[in-house]
Amino acid sequence: MKEIKIPELAESITEGTIAEWLVKAGDKVQKGDPVVELETDKVNVEVNSDYAGVIVEVLAEEGDDVSVGDTIAKVDENAEAGTVSEPAADAPKAEATTEEEAPAAVANTKTSEDSSDVIASPAARKLARELNIDLSKVKAQDPLGRIRPEDVEAANQPTQSAPAPASKQAAAEPAQEFSKPVKVEKMSRRRQTIAKRLVEAQQTAAMLTTFNEVDMTAVMNMRKERQESFVAKNDIKLGFMSFFTKASVAALKEFPLLNAEIDGTNLIVKEYYDIGIAVSAPGGLVVPVVRDADKLDFAGIEREIVRLGTKARDNQLGIDDLQGGSFTITNGGIFGSMLSTPILNAPQVGILGMHNIVKRAVVMPDDTIEVRPMMYLALSYDHRIVDGKEAVQFLVRIKEMLEDPYDLLLQG
Repeated sequence: MKEIKIPELAESITEGTIAEWLVKAGDKVQKGDPVVELETDKVNVEVNSDYAGVIVEVLAEEGDDVSVGDTIAKVDENAEAGTVSEPAADAPKAEATTEEEAPAAVANTKTSEDSSDVIASPAARKLARELNIDLSKVKAQDPLGRIRPEDVEAANQPTQSAPAPASKQAAAEPAQEFSKPVKVEKMSRRRQTIAKRLVEAQQTAAMLTTFNEVDMTAVMNMRKERQESFVAKNDIKLGFMSFFTKASVAALKEFPLLNAEIDGTNLIVKEYYDIGIAVSAPGGLVVPVVRDADKLDFAGIEREIVRLGTKARDNQLGIDDLQGGSFTITNGGIFGSMLSTPILNAPQVGILGMHNIVKRAVVMPDDTIEVRPMMYLALSYDHRIVDGKEAVQFLVRIKEMLEDPYDLLLQG
């Protein structure tokens, strides 16, 4: 009998949640076949079987948290497909020896049926069979009602009928009682991680935000003028993100502290430009990284953004797609955001927020009034190493380059 274990995933990832089983007990697998999809803090990854054979036992169910090294299934290299190692639940006797035993057999059947409707992990069901415990009478501590092995063990203790400690009762029930209908859902591992890191960023960094606005007329005219030839040459559309990425890289070269991070009492000033592009994915916000953005032309940046965005939407991002990054750009404008304060993507010390383009009346240098497509920009920064003067000048420099973008094209 061979064991399928959670492998080493990445340096910073030690645990995950079973998102979906791709096989079931009795299925035949080949070495290298994916057997389960695991949701980690950053991405979903597939765990493969190291053996060829038949899945004879599944030890964790969807929604269970597992750690690196945990055994999640067993494979019999000599078994035939369709076989399982776990014994079926004891069936009621086919006939009773006395009239008194007949009602008991009916009662046992009902108990078995009730237990089958209970939400419990495979390991909990196996333990309940071994201890001859009726799962329908086991109290779950999981807020979602899922029975785990520790619940079965608790039910087997002599004191299991005593009231649970207040802390356990609180863990088993929603923290707040509602007088109207509600739906209680467990946060996904990724959503928990996002929540934790955003709070940590606010509590750790001295975060401030400075705002400006940019006239998008020149960028929009350039896209309109060159779109057809750009597509014909590069087989991809010229979008807004490549302009903002190019402008950000140029500004970072002028103000390098916004391309740095803090390491204790040291500053790590990065001399490379890996730009994170925030993307809304099914499991929550992710920030895949466009590597060496300073070495890519407009078409190269657009291809990378499309490639990473597609992988994000399909839950196909790998750890390498997300690690690192020296500066982040987020575009709330695609959802209609007029103005917002982006939160730092720690340990980075700067993030640029784009917003919706709206036509507004603008007073021109000659005091005439024109209707122009305007966008608000927001730069959040860590005031511990970036002074207000630098942050304001950085954002002004981006504004200047976007309002006269021909120099950006000359950069490649």
